Amino acid sequence: MIKDRFSIGEMSKLHNIPVKTLRYYDEIGLFKPMEVDGNNSYRYYSIEQFEKLNTIKYLKFLGLPLKEIQRHLEIRDAGLFLELLKNQRETTQTIIEQLELVKNQFHNRIEEIEGFLNRELIEEPIMKTLPLRMIVSLHEPISSEYEWELALRRLVEKTNGNPMLFIGRVGLTVSQENLRINKFDEYNSVFILWEEPLDEMQRVSYLREGDYACIHYRGNHSISKEYYERLMQFIDDAGYEIEGDSIERTVINQYITCDKSKYITEIQIPVKKTD
Repeated sequence: MIKDRFSIGEMSKLHNIPVKTLRYYDEIGLFKPMEVDGNNSYRYYSIEQFEKLNTIKYLKFLGLPLKEIQRHLEIRDAGLFLELLKNQRETTQTIIEQLELVKNQFHNRIEEIEGFLNRELIEEPIMKTLPLRMIVSLHEPISSEYEWELALRRLVEKTNGNPMLFIGRVGLTVSQENLRINKFDEYNSVFILWEEPLDEMQRVSYLREGDYACIHYRGNHSISKEYYERLMQFIDDAGYEIEGDSIERTVINQYITCDKSKYITEIQIPVKKTD
């Protein structure tokens, strides 16, 4: 005798789908049982319903919302089904592109952090030639951690609140004027190194390409003064002059490690050779 009545538990096991999900599909009218026992409210399904459930699972796997699946099952028009698949293909492509961006961000952060953790840090000034870098910035005076956190929150709002990997991408700048008078504890902007595509609402600026006097040290912004002084002396001794605001960025901080000896901050000052 061929079995043609399956309990909700049997359907769950046969199709690898939770009983809770089958009950929910029944509640919203997406996939109702063939029969409900009036005495005990047990749900029963027929073998003819298997293909419908397979279709629901397939379309759900493709990422279609349940409302769209239900609409298709009600209409079942080949042209509309093709349009549904094409639209979902475009949506999937957008998701793939977004995930590629996230993947690249992971790569950049991993490469940078591993580079610092796996090499000896000399804490001496060096010269670097750096490429043009795109940033989103907020210009306002910052002289305390409280002001810095508030400024960063406003900057996040400026970027439309997009979720981004901030670690290692947030920095502060000291104005060229303050550098020249050895005032290193007041910042004039906060910025985020920008790695995402731009939309029409976002305004970006750039960190110039060219030569930078740089230094890395173990610690955070609170002990930067000593390293600014070293860097300024290095610039003078090497026959360079400052050509813009400094860039200060904590690459490894308290949100990456609780070991303060592993904090790493980088200072970069754009320079040019004196005539």
